[in-house]
Order: sequence, then C-alpha cells, then structure tokens
Amino acid sequence: MPLPRFTTLALIAAALLVSPSLSSASSDKAEDLARIEQQGLKSTGNLRLKELLTQPQTVSAGSGVTFTRGWVDAQPKPKRSDEWRCLAEALYFEARGETVKGQFAVAEVIMNRVKSKRFPGSLCKVINQGTGKKYQCQFTYTCDGYAEVIAEPRAFARVGKIARAVLDGRAPELTEGATHYHTTAVNPRWARVYTRTARIGQHLFYRHTWRSASN
Repeated sequence: MPLPRFTTLALIAAALLVSPSLSSASSDKAEDLARIEQQGLKSTGNLRLKELLTQPQTVSAGSGVTFTRGWVDAQPKPKRSDEWRCLAEALYFEARGETVKGQFAVAEVIMNRVKSKRFPGSLCKVINQGTGKKYQCQFTYTCDGYAEVIAEPRAFARVGKIARAVLDGRAPELTEGATHYHTTAVNPRWARVYTRTARIGQHLFYRHTWRSASN
C-alpha cells in the first residue's frame, strides 16, 4: 500500500487466534467438508463456505492467474454479492496500495480465517468481527472511527476483480495457510511466536501455530 491508516491486522491490540488453513489440494477437500459438516454448518456463512469448497477449483500455476495489473484489468466485471462486497472492501482498505500478488495474499488470509474454527464462518462476519469497539476489531478500518469512503474507484474496480477470482477458487495458494499478517513497518508481539509463512510486498504472513509445533 501507500500504507494508509488501514494497513494491517497487527495494529490491533488484541492478537487474534486462528488455526491453519484448509488445504487447497483436491484430496484434502473431502476432509475439509467433513469437518464443516461435523460443525453442523451452523451459519449461512458455513453454507457458503461449503459451496465454495465444492466448486471446481484450480489453484495451481495453471489457473490462468497472473499477478499483474494487466491481467486484472482484462477480467470481466465481477458478479456481485454481499460476500464479494465485504471482501472487495477489505482489500481496498487493507491492501489497495499493495502489489497484485500482495492483494491476492491478503484475500487468501481472509478466506483462511473463514475456513478456520477459530473465526466466524462467513467473509462479512470475519471482516467485521469486533467492529463497534474502537481499535479492538480484526481489521482496523472497520473500527478506527473514520468513515469508509471509496475515493479511488479504479483501485476498487481492481480489487473487486481480485475478490471475485478468489471467491471463484481461481487463485493459487500463496501463504501456506496464513491467518495473520502485518506490514513490515510494525512488529507485533504475536509475530514472535507464530509461524511465519511468507513475505509478499509490504506484508509478512503467519500461521497460528507455535514455532517448533506441528500443524
């Protein structure tokens, strides 16, 4: 980003706990679905997640995704939905100044949270978790006291296409199951014990597994 006020989960005082992501490999999909079924699909968010997991997904280098603005701009106007809007807004306020690859990575973290038992089961609920308590939310832009104004429509159009690609299961895995991230400008306490999985652009990515512990 040009590191706007809304850059990172790490600026929030509460370090937020989550579990590793679901595997993107098709052989693991049955296990993922079984776990969701076991939880009783207790929310419409989990029903949406089940729908996402059962869709054909290409999550490899052969997916056709390239991390360039040219590729993004060439994508069709995205199909809209409430979940799409929540994800697109999160990418806009959290990562619009990042590289395209960095924006995909931030979206992946949000999706990994949806898939985790430690977080709510829908994109909108994950993104708005804790909103209403100033600086105690999961995503700073939702609780910093400032209005969420989309002042750069071209940037929003781009992140909207990225959000659609992620929702449609087209994006390759980038973060090895990360469920947390922070910008390189800060050093949150939890980063010392969580497992770092990737550095992409201005963000470092982590999985909620203690170092030296197995997943």
